[in-house]
Amino acid sequence: MNSERKHADTSILYEEANVEPPSGFNHLQIIHTKLTSEKQNKLDFPINEQTFRFKQKHFPGTTLQEWNNWRWQIRNSFTSYEQLKTILNLSDDEVRINNNGFNLPIRITPYYASLIDPGNPTQALRKTVVPVFDELMVSPEEKADPLGEENFSPVNHIVHRYPDRVLFLVTGFCSTYCRYCTRSHMVSKKDKCHSSISEWDIAIEYIRNNKQIRDVLISGGDPLTLSDARLEYLLSRLRAIEHVEIIRIGSKVPVVLPQRITPVLVKILKKYNPLFLSIHFTHPDELTKETQFACNRLADSGIVMGSQSVLLKGINDNVEVFKKLTHELLKVRVKPYYLYQCDPIPGSAHFRTSVAKGLEIIKGLRGFTSGYAIPHYVIDAPGGGGKIPLLPDYVESITDEQVVLKNYEEKTFYYPNQKD
Repeated sequence: MNSERKHADTSILYEEANVEPPSGFNHLQIIHTKLTSEKQNKLDFPINEQTFRFKQKHFPGTTLQEWNNWRWQIRNSFTSYEQLKTILNLSDDEVRINNNGFNLPIRITPYYASLIDPGNPTQALRKTVVPVFDELMVSPEEKADPLGEENFSPVNHIVHRYPDRVLFLVTGFCSTYCRYCTRSHMVSKKDKCHSSISEWDIAIEYIRNNKQIRDVLISGGDPLTLSDARLEYLLSRLRAIEHVEIIRIGSKVPVVLPQRITPVLVKILKKYNPLFLSIHFTHPDELTKETQFACNRLADSGIVMGSQSVLLKGINDNVEVFKKLTHELLKVRVKPYYLYQCDPIPGSAHFRTSVAKGLEIIKGLRGFTSGYAIPHYVIDAPGGGGKIPLLPDYVESITDEQVVLKNYEEKTFYYPNQKD
């Protein structure tokens, strides 16, 4: 356990000890000194009752101040089957994969572990983070890089698939590993840590030299596991590029590590508006007091948030479950943005639903709840085709005279067509 925690410390602190910007140590040191002198989470950060009981049982000597420290959460994450056995009654399917000699990477923050039902292996949240034997079943259509991102990478860490925007992969580290992760080929590796500043600068120079790029999506890994100083460095460099209009960050941190959303972090993010945060939500059970508090703190600072959910078999592939998720998101000012068909990564068949199921969910939302609660259902086309939206068939026919439409109640309507 101590060696695993030591490795986690090394991974998250590597940039502060060993990596400096090309302009020298002083710039990052000044940012770091300024930020660490400001307040982090105070004792008023909430803790829900279930999580409090978990803390008292499994971390009895831990204070609330320590528990609410995001670095403590990462240092004390569960990263092995031996550790999981101390908090969960592992099922045969969960144990069998380990007993057969396979040691798949695991990482679950203590906070997120507190939300897992220790006696129910079919619980939605548990299935998203605890490995099972089905992960070893690989079908021919499954690929390590199903979206072909490496084919659209002109320089390291940049994916330039669309004309006016790029994906900037700034880290390979996540605080919690999702079992269905699209980028499992780069995330969950034991030696993974944040990319170096010098590597970033090459990618930033590419963005600076390509003036058609107006939108940068920062992802990984999870960018919000970076230190405050490194985030400040990254955002300031991107915002200094005149033709970059929008900066987006993709993260699951508000869900699995809400303690990271500190006043200092929010102050940094606010400085670089317009900044959008795309948060990976999966299930309504993730909307705890802590996550609600984190989202409201972000929204109060003017950060625009959208959710990106993956459609997962037996987890959120139900109209009522997904509707509840979208309603809870709107209450904390997060717009349901995308519902992704699960990407065919190796060992993902047990997560993937039929496309018909996704269309069924969209059809079950449209007309039955507000439009703000309805995400775009998309397939990220294998091989690099980009996001392709899918909709139920509401158009029955189109002629020069009229369009025949069917609404959410299956009633037919006629709209007079106009010739161009």
